[in-house]
Amino acid sequence: MLIHPLPRRDTAPSTATLSIQQRLRQALPLVFGCKDYQVEQTLLAHIDQILRESGVERTFLRLCRERFEARAQEARDDGRRAQSGGGALDRHLYHSLCALRCTVLKTLIGAGYRETSRQLAHSPLYRWFCALEDFDAVRVPAKSTLRDYAHWLPASEMRRVLDSLTEAVADHARARRIGLESELDMTVTWVDSTCLPAHIHFPTDWVLMRDGVRTLIKSILTIRRHGLRRRIPEPEDFLARINALAMGMAAAARRAGGQSPRKHILRSMKRISKVVEEHGRRYRDALDTHWAETDLTRPEAEVILRRIDNVLHQMPEARRQAHERIIGGRQVPNADKILSLYEGDVHVVVRRKAGAEVEFGNSLLLAESGDGFILDHELRRGASPGDARWLLERYAHIRQASGERLCGMVGDRGFDSAATRRLLEAEDVYDGLCPRDPARLAARVRDDEVFCLAMRRRAQTEGRIAILKNVFLGGVPRAKGFTNRQLQVAWAVLTHNLWLTARLPWARRRTPALAA
Repeated sequence: MLIHPLPRRDTAPSTATLSIQQRLRQALPLVFGCKDYQVEQTLLAHIDQILRESGVERTFLRLCRERFEARAQEARDDGRRAQSGGGALDRHLYHSLCALRCTVLKTLIGAGYRETSRQLAHSPLYRWFCALEDFDAVRVPAKSTLRDYAHWLPASEMRRVLDSLTEAVADHARARRIGLESELDMTVTWVDSTCLPAHIHFPTDWVLMRDGVRTLIKSILTIRRHGLRRRIPEPEDFLARINALAMGMAAAARRAGGQSPRKHILRSMKRISKVVEEHGRRYRDALDTHWAETDLTRPEAEVILRRIDNVLHQMPEARRQAHERIIGGRQVPNADKILSLYEGDVHVVVRRKAGAEVEFGNSLLLAESGDGFILDHELRRGASPGDARWLLERYAHIRQASGERLCGMVGDRGFDSAATRRLLEAEDVYDGLCPRDPARLAARVRDDEVFCLAMRRRAQTEGRIAILKNVFLGGVPRAKGFTNRQLQVAWAVLTHNLWLTARLPWARRRTPALAA
């Protein structure tokens, strides 16, 4: 049997530390003949060691306990029955441990909730890593439970979990305990920004009206299916008409002289959207008033009401936007555009790169150490203020994450400005930002050998961004809403740093051989 620590309620509940009891885990079977399995087993065993010895697991469980006790106290204050006592707390902390490990595993293997549940049922190695009960019967979390696990803590508290790992790898004694030969060098930081794309289709103006009609009609069909009906033509006919018009709009755009037919089709789409909007408002009011006549509970009715309200609120502006661009022939400022009816915090991010002139999503800033460890990150809800100003805002966080040992800052020309140069000079930090001025850039390349080495290393930061986005975030995060995307990024950064830290001993042992 293998021993694994599992949380237990403190004898003194007021203490801040979390006592640990030992829990038995099944020994892993011996597997021969598959090198990939042995590599994965070694990797997961090292990540398991890092979680336990770095303080990440302890910090996560402490935060979960504080939230559990706060909710219990809030319920008692409101006169509601609250789950309390050692048994309830022990169950919550066990599920908290599973939440941490299952979500790290899910992010590491890049699978969805359903596939992760299936993999856990198949693999003793994955169940061992996630500390799942595996004695008399195999018990694994279902996909809905895994989704709850992924939202166990908010992004603000996940930041504290990330900080605990950063502090561990920067401390010599703790770094040795997690398998590193020495602490990681945090003195030089490479920064870069990117666009994290949202899971939306290309924001064509007239498609917004089709989306709104489809959502309203499907909501109406749901309400009717649950027993609440009002006079309306066949709802499916509206779907057929709006889809036919959408196909006609797309076909007209490919024909010469198609501007006039496009205007005619858009006027028809506007008429249908107004009619469906009125039907949607009537059904919305009927459901809000007479929901008790259906077989829906009030929370279930609230879900449908929010969905309808979201579309009703934006449909007039979506029609105006399409009218301005197609009939009026006028541009709509990016700040005023509706890019999606369902993702309100998405922005037009101008990249001016090959294959990506513009992208639609949220700006993401990353700061990494020389070893590739991500020290700091921020997914921005609002539009990016520009790389230079963004760096000024995040500088204090980056310096704190480095343990106040920051000696150099490297980035591309977007981060260079008079303000950033003054800040780095005042902080006595080496300015490795690529100058915007070609003359200054040529002078630095000619006279500063350290700058040339830093610029050569900066290409690896592009690769780090690609790894985080394409491997740990799956390319386009499927989380809906900015808050959920922000949380998914936090889990991706945590898993990336665990993965990187677990592999560093291998990488450092292989470096001399590769160099030779």
